[in-house]
Amino acid sequence: MLTEALREEVRAAFFALTEAKNLKPRWGQRQMIAEVANAFGDTEASSFLAIEAGTGTGKTIAYTIAALPVAKARSKTLIIATATVALQEQLIFKDLPEIKRHSGLNFSYQLAKGRSRYLCLYKLDQLIQGFAESPMLSMYPDEVDLPEGEDTQRAFDAMLSAVSEDRWDGDLDSWPEALDAGVIRSVTTDHSQCLGRRCPHISGCSFYRAREGLEEVDVIVTNHDLVLSDFRLGGGRILSNPEDSFYIFDEGHQLAEKCLQHFACFSRSGRTLNNLAETQQWIDSKRELLLEYEVRPEALLALSASVTDLLQVTRDTYSLCWGALSNRVDDRADLRFPFGVVDPELRDASAALRDLWKLHIQRLSPLVGLVEALVEEGDAEQREAWEGNLNDLQVVMSRAEGQLALWESYASSADEVGTPWARWMRHYGDESTIECYASPIYARDILSEHVWDRVAGAVLTSATLTALGSFDHLMQQSGLPADTKLARVESPFDASLGRFVVPSMASDPSAPAAHTAELVALLPGQLACSQGTLVLFSSKRQLQEVVDELGPRFESELFIQGVMSKAEILDAHRHRIDSGKSSTIFGLASFAEGVDLPGDYCGHVIIAKLPFSAPDDPIDAAHAELVESAGRNPFMELTVPSAALRLLQACGRLLRTETDSGIITLLDRRIVTKRYGRAILDTLPRYQFDIER
Repeated sequence: MLTEALREEVRAAFFALTEAKNLKPRWGQRQMIAEVANAFGDTEASSFLAIEAGTGTGKTIAYTIAALPVAKARSKTLIIATATVALQEQLIFKDLPEIKRHSGLNFSYQLAKGRSRYLCLYKLDQLIQGFAESPMLSMYPDEVDLPEGEDTQRAFDAMLSAVSEDRWDGDLDSWPEALDAGVIRSVTTDHSQCLGRRCPHISGCSFYRAREGLEEVDVIVTNHDLVLSDFRLGGGRILSNPEDSFYIFDEGHQLAEKCLQHFACFSRSGRTLNNLAETQQWIDSKRELLLEYEVRPEALLALSASVTDLLQVTRDTYSLCWGALSNRVDDRADLRFPFGVVDPELRDASAALRDLWKLHIQRLSPLVGLVEALVEEGDAEQREAWEGNLNDLQVVMSRAEGQLALWESYASSADEVGTPWARWMRHYGDESTIECYASPIYARDILSEHVWDRVAGAVLTSATLTALGSFDHLMQQSGLPADTKLARVESPFDASLGRFVVPSMASDPSAPAAHTAELVALLPGQLACSQGTLVLFSSKRQLQEVVDELGPRFESELFIQGVMSKAEILDAHRHRIDSGKSSTIFGLASFAEGVDLPGDYCGHVIIAKLPFSAPDDPIDAAHAELVESAGRNPFMELTVPSAALRLLQACGRLLRTETDSGIITLLDRRIVTKRYGRAILDTLPRYQFDIER
């Protein structure tokens, strides 16, 4: 049980904070504090908690106030993992400073982000010198996709100047101007490319400077992706040791999907063949130099031979893939392997390719070790000569390991042991565009093995953890331990201030063309219902079809996802509302959660249809296949609960403060005509329901 001393420390901290900030303590917030404190503080019971906390609970304050004293008392690091950069920054720059200032709790904290969020000085230096002098950029030009023009060069020069003069710390999220995605990719690195302590710019490295002192702080604020990356590397490589850490996963409903993304693998035909050809050229160009440094000629010949063999077998394997895909449409085709079992002929080819990649890695490893030694132990001239080459080799090794993972998966005859996998292919027009994918179907086994079995304790929280009124879907997806404590905290907001409308319609989404036509007819009248409107689509195609029809009439007040960045859309939308003008956002799934538009910014949420997942999603299809083979109903077991969660998230965009009110309009009659629809409807908050007949 939680000791009385800790209980009193938590209570005192919460009282001091609410008094200092003149906050009205909320019952739900008190309840959440108690649940989190007991989960981490009871050494004789489960240290795992899943707690659904409705919008407005104040869950950030609740879980921080509750977890901090307990973590310090038990000598644990508190790791708070969020889903978005915005929430990380809110924690670092607003919430944690205020808690520290007003609660009486004494603690240290630090933000941890991955390498891809920071400027790489080595790559920037290479870029400024020019492509011709950059071994890495010349080796992988298709992966750089660098925009041309003077603006790009000016951005590079501005970054270098700002870093050199200590006006900027290299955190790309704090760069004052919007950067093209190609520019960001060109000046960032990943684990495989980073030279680490061997880099000549290590003293000024933004990433390593940001990590200084990470082992000593009480609280680490990070994101789901970095946590999963750390666990994939074995745990404790980037963050603190899992066994010595308590984890809080905010927006925890996203964790399972993030996990699948991290453990998936793929190969792209054109890029793979180009990279192999460039690797061969690199070996040939460095042959004389390598021979000077005790590399045996036969070792270089063997390495070159493995690349030659890989080129041939890769071409042959992709030809097999093309033969299977070319029977489908010309411009785009997907092929999913039933139950993830690859056709025998392709499986045999994959096994041969797997063995070649293994051999290639075995032959490459000694060369990587040699170049590492030259960089670490050589004189200044040797280090300068080999630093770029080491970067090249690290990239080559990383790509090889990725290829090995994919073809190892494709060579599997069956999933008799371990997590079932989905495997599929697609192309975009010709043989050079073939993509081969493999992904685990279940996140639960991976999370159980790599996360839950390692950590000292964990809390998952979100406004939407339950589906159809139950935690069953979450438990099945996440693999949380069976003794995980489950709790729900109701939102303090009055749901009756929101009106949920289902208008009378002649069509539903089962007839897409008719439904889209009716949307076009109904939306002009709907958009007039409020100053700020958010329209959410489940289909990019339907969004575009509606825009094509309505766009000219609403051009000045319509902001469309894909035309501008999400941040630009939100800023422009707020500006129009602040100016007293009407404004409407047309968005997809990313606008259905994590978007905060209180008051007049959003008085009307229009949902085009129930947010079912795409029927052709290969992982979902493979999952449904397994459920159906076991004699169960995949639609009711998987599809409906997921749609219910997404609908709740979408509805959650309306009431963002205690005084907010407005309308939610669902343009999908299936919620009242279908049995599953009624089940979804019954789990919505207590809105005013207006169901037209």
